[in-house]
Amino acid sequence: MTALSDLTWQDAGRLRSAILAVPLGATEQHGPHLPLSTDTDVAVALAGELALRRDDVLVGPAVPYGSSGEHADFPGTLSIGQQALELVLLELGRSASASFGRLLFVNGHGGNLEPLRQAVQRLRREGRDVLSWSPRWRGDAHAGRTETSVQLALTPGRVRQDLAEAGAVGPLAELLPALRESGVRAVSANGVLGDPAGASAETGRALLSAAVEDLVAMVGAWTTRG
Repeated sequence: MTALSDLTWQDAGRLRSAILAVPLGATEQHGPHLPLSTDTDVAVALAGELALRRDDVLVGPAVPYGSSGEHADFPGTLSIGQQALELVLLELGRSASASFGRLLFVNGHGGNLEPLRQAVQRLRREGRDVLSWSPRWRGDAHAGRTETSVQLALTPGRVRQDLAEAGAVGPLAELLPALRESGVRAVSANGVLGDPAGASAETGRALLSAAVEDLVAMVGAWTTRG
C-alpha cells in the first residue's frame, strides 16, 4: 500500500493519475468497550485494503473528525459539525484535485453522510472527479455486535470485552425521534445502540471482506466509465 504521507512532493508529482483515497472517520464514543477512533479505524482499514487491490490507489491521511453532535454528551467525543465538515471536505477536495486525477472519500461514520454528499456534489459541479463511499453494514446501529465484531477483526487488543454491555436495543426507527431531539444519551445511558453480545473477529472479518468487495466493485465501475 502506498501512503501519501510517506512520499516527497516529487514522488507525488509522478502519481498525478492516481486515485487519492481519503479515509473519513470520527472521534466519538462507542460505548464503554470500543475506542473513540472506531469509525476512523474502519475507514483507514478499508482504504488500505482498496490500495492493496489496486495499484492506482494512493491512501491519504485520515480525517479523524466528523459530524458527531449526537454523541456530544459523552466525554471524549470531538465533533466539528456538519457545516464545518462540509467546508473541510470541499477545500480538501479542491486542493487534492490539483495534484491527483481522482479523489475518493472512504467514509466510516454515518453522521458524515449529509455534509459529505453536499461537498461531493459541489466538487463534481466544479468539474472535479470525486466520489464517496460508505460501508453498508447490516445489524445494530452503534457499538453493538456489528461494530464490535469489526473492531475485533482490526485491533482485538483495543476492545474492552469485559466492559461490553447492551444499550438501547429497540428498533432504530422508534429511537430516532428522541435521538434527533436530544442525542444518543437520551435513549442510551452507555452510548450503545444495540447489543455487542456474540461479537467475534470471524464475523468482523466477513463484514470487512464484503465491504471491501463492494468498494472495489464501485471503484472499478467508476474508473471504467472514464
